[in-house]
Amino acid sequence: MATLLRDGIIVNEGEQFQGSILIEGEKIAEIFRGDLPQDFSFSNVEIVSCEGKIIIPGVIDDQVHFREPGLTHKATIATESRAALAGGVTTFMDMPNVAPQTTTIEYLEQKLSIASDSSFANYAFYFGATNTNIDQLRALDKNIVCGVKVFMGSSTGNMLVDDEDTLRKIFSETKIPVAVHCEDEITIKENIAKFSAMYGDNIPFSCHPKIRSNEACFKSTQKAVELAKQCETHLHVLHLSTAEEMNLFSQEDVKNKRITAEVCVHHLWFTDNDYAEKGAFIKCNPAIKSQKDRDALRQALMEGRIDVVATDHAPHTIDEKNRPYTKSASGMPLVQHSLLVMLELYKQGVISLPLVVQKMCHNPAILFSIKDRGFIRKNYFADLVVIDLQKDTLVNKDNILYKCGWSPLEGTCLSAKVEKTFLNGTCVYSEGNFSDIRKAHQITFSH
Repeated sequence: MATLLRDGIIVNEGEQFQGSILIEGEKIAEIFRGDLPQDFSFSNVEIVSCEGKIIIPGVIDDQVHFREPGLTHKATIATESRAALAGGVTTFMDMPNVAPQTTTIEYLEQKLSIASDSSFANYAFYFGATNTNIDQLRALDKNIVCGVKVFMGSSTGNMLVDDEDTLRKIFSETKIPVAVHCEDEITIKENIAKFSAMYGDNIPFSCHPKIRSNEACFKSTQKAVELAKQCETHLHVLHLSTAEEMNLFSQEDVKNKRITAEVCVHHLWFTDNDYAEKGAFIKCNPAIKSQKDRDALRQALMEGRIDVVATDHAPHTIDEKNRPYTKSASGMPLVQHSLLVMLELYKQGVISLPLVVQKMCHNPAILFSIKDRGFIRKNYFADLVVIDLQKDTLVNKDNILYKCGWSPLEGTCLSAKVEKTFLNGTCVYSEGNFSDIRKAHQITFSH
């Protein structure tokens, strides 16, 4: 049976218009502007009334940490992908710093197998670069790997790439996006030593942006951008956090860029004033910084210097967060509420609705060359989200779906609600309820 999303406000490719979307099988069969044609046949069609609601493409989150394998006390692909669907995120790209780290093709295949059995949302995985696995990078199938992740800042295990020759080889030889975490390790270590001498383990969390400083971020990002220009790399700089970094990026259309940029919702939402209340629960790398930095990130998003909005969804247990500064884990879970945060910024006049869709849906699909997703187009996969802008969502422990059971947004009332999420043509989430049918696909690319 076909499904008709009827009489919604469709937000897509810079437009907002009243219309309906016909789904047949896994794909969009027709898009109707205005009223349905008089000869439209309603036989064998399930009608989903979307009057007064907006319809957007499914969100593509290009940076998550779903913690599987090896760190499943924090999260699993199943738990976090389910939370993603409740937030309108239909596709995620997961990072390699798990256990074992995704730094060999064998471990990549193991991860794909786990996701095939358990993911509720469409999935893809980054491959992790190290100082010693360049041969593995050369052997990657570029149709199934979204990108190569390079840590140019502090990391776990051997995933910090600090050998200059290796770094240049990775940038020169990798033919898929190279996604980088940019923080200068030497600067950070010097700052930690300074603040540890003052406070011991009990450094105030408000010092986090002074330790993982603007200087540390800019120095590393500038190095990555300069190297990418020399090597003609498709560089994607993750989770930018400072005003200074914005001048390193151009305002061209994302289709024409070799060097692209991402910002995460927490860097657009919080400032260093929030450490007093949130403390460890907004400790993340790179750090949340000043209002000046936040305002610059928002402006760069409007100007086109920043191309993608993502989450860097990184859950830890409450116990792992509730520790002194030097032992408290960095990262926070956000994938269930990222779209709602951006819609809140829309309501505050910070960003337009079409631009939210561009940065969260269209641009990730363009940047990573994702086939037939990220847009509401005929014959594209029907990954769609129905949103009620007139209903509120209060974030609390009763409705948080992350395995870790907490959110930095707890107690926040967001003035929109994800009503339904369609994945590959099937309604998999509707008003708090999930379908028993798992419809997730492994994402493919045409790099």
